Amino acid sequence: MVILFPAYLEQPKYVEHKLCHYQQCYNWDCGIASVIMVLSAEQRDFMQKNFIKICQDEGLQQSTWTIDLCYLLKRFSIEHCMYTTVKGVNNRQANYDKIEYQERKRVEGRFAHADDAGILVHQKELTVDEILLHVETRGPAIVLIDAALLACDLCKHNKLRAEFRRAFGGAYRGHYVVVVGRGGGKILYRDPALDPRLCATSPARLHAARRAPGTDFDAILIFRNYR
Repeated sequence: MVILFPAYLEQPKYVEHKLCHYQQCYNWDCGIASVIMVLSAEQRDFMQKNFIKICQDEGLQQSTWTIDLCYLLKRFSIEHCMYTTVKGVNNRQANYDKIEYQERKRVEGRFAHADDAGILVHQKELTVDEILLHVETRGPAIVLIDAALLACDLCKHNKLRAEFRRAFGGAYRGHYVVVVGRGGGKILYRDPALDPRLCATSPARLHAARRAPGTDFDAILIFRNYR
């Protein structure tokens, strides 16, 4: 199947939201690190100094779901909305079979109380071009991807691994990145798993990483201009 993207994606216009890169500290906090990138300097300092306490308050025990990131953003008054194809735990995905009952209950509860908390969750597949239109006009986006399928065209990070995975398959590895702009037909993003750098990839490659089973096309649109 050939995926066609709008012509405006290939225009030479350069767009970048100037975020302060933050590298994750553990193997599970990429989502939290992505949230930290969109905080103000004062908020970022507070989050770093109170990391353990805030995680405890939010019920996070070495795992985060996209809805958890929304509650964190709400905690810091960052205007946003979430898009997903599944409001809750996707019972059809094999990699979710071993989720503990309490964790499943916690996540389902966060979805159930999202409206009361003032968190907007839309059950809709957000396309790559819709994400880029938002990034160009409104703010950055936190996107859930399969880490093994996304490779940077600038630093060549895990490019061979991504090619191997596309050819032979492999286990799903959920990971969050922050889409911050576009330029030269490429999507610009920051990867919290890497040291400070600006990464770039093609729309088709990002689409492939987002459509992997397990991602549910999760994306959080941030309504704040950092350009």
